[in-house]
Amino acid sequence: MTTTAQAPKQSSYDVIIVGGAMYGSSVAWFLSDNPDFDGTILVVERDPTYEFTSTAHTNSCMRQQFSGEINVRISQFAAEYVKNFRNFMGGDERVPEVQLQSYGYMYLAGNDAAAGVLQQCQKIQEACGAGTKFMTPDEIGAAYPFYRLDDIVGGNHNLIDEGYFEGATLFDWWKRMAREKGAEYVTNEAVAMTRNAAGTRVESVTLKSGEIIACNTVVNASGPRAVLTSRMAGIEIPVEPRKRYTFIFDAENRLDSDLPLTIDPSGVHMRTDGAYYLGGCPPNDDPAVDYDDFEQDHSIWEEKAWPAIANRVPQFEALKLINSWAGHYAYNTFDQNAILGPHTEVENFIFVNGFSGHGFQQSPAMGRGTSEWITYGEFRTLDLTPFSYSRIVENQPMVELAII
Repeated sequence: MTTTAQAPKQSSYDVIIVGGAMYGSSVAWFLSDNPDFDGTILVVERDPTYEFTSTAHTNSCMRQQFSGEINVRISQFAAEYVKNFRNFMGGDERVPEVQLQSYGYMYLAGNDAAAGVLQQCQKIQEACGAGTKFMTPDEIGAAYPFYRLDDIVGGNHNLIDEGYFEGATLFDWWKRMAREKGAEYVTNEAVAMTRNAAGTRVESVTLKSGEIIACNTVVNASGPRAVLTSRMAGIEIPVEPRKRYTFIFDAENRLDSDLPLTIDPSGVHMRTDGAYYLGGCPPNDDPAVDYDDFEQDHSIWEEKAWPAIANRVPQFEALKLINSWAGHYAYNTFDQNAILGPHTEVENFIFVNGFSGHGFQQSPAMGRGTSEWITYGEFRTLDLTPFSYSRIVENQPMVELAII
């Protein structure tokens, strides 16, 4: 990556956001739109093309099928936000309407233990007002006769506010409108930070081009590179890049109805994707990878994804692969949930990290919550304290059973 570094216009900012992709721009927008925040914002982004960001490789999925109430609530706000995007952006007529394609999620259980977990999760989701229903194989087959179900004992399904959306539209407009409201974006890279004598605050950020920029608050929105940014402040976090594979395919014998986002017991998922279908999965061996490693392993399609897809939907035995790519999860190895809010000792270092594949659907609530914390010192609309860094220090994982 070769880019020309841009120097910031000022030598001091109230908030420096390291990373300008989905989360950096979400925080920048919600901060700049908050009438109670009147500070200056600098967003430092190393790659203005965003070509290798998680944002560029996302599948923009939306679900409420989580086992933790807070994750359900976050996704419910996301659905409301997407469906009313223009209104949330101030009613600006330039802002497009965004469609939430509610094809639903279908979690399939291949044994009684997995079915029990689905039923447990369904009760939690129902208590939150979600439309999730547990279905028997006969009920699933009646609604979606294209599935092979002889090895399935049940499934959870929800057609209300679950599916996918055009996440790139949110990102583009957050970035554009944040700039219009005064947030400054520069193509540059943070390479060092200095702390005060007590070690309790970050005082400045050094850029690759040499500038030393003073700040009141630093936001780590560096995606899979989060630990590289936190280490500049002497902080370790359990976030690493892990590869996830996506495949776009066409079927010789297309389905007569939409395919819900189906999570197969094999770990492979698939759904309708416009004129085609989308599938995806992790590799069987799932180590951390190099930050610049986006090389595809074509055996993943041949040996894992395609066999599972054709097994679950026999009509998909004859497929044509249209496109494929590998992207990175910002994977929280501690508990696969986000790390949000301030560090326990470096009080002005703010995390927006470790979303482990939930990032796009959680970005409205997390961006709003981070704005609240910076402005008021507390979360006001939705209590996001369960995601605090303190749980890592105290070794108290936030267990979420519905991880894809």
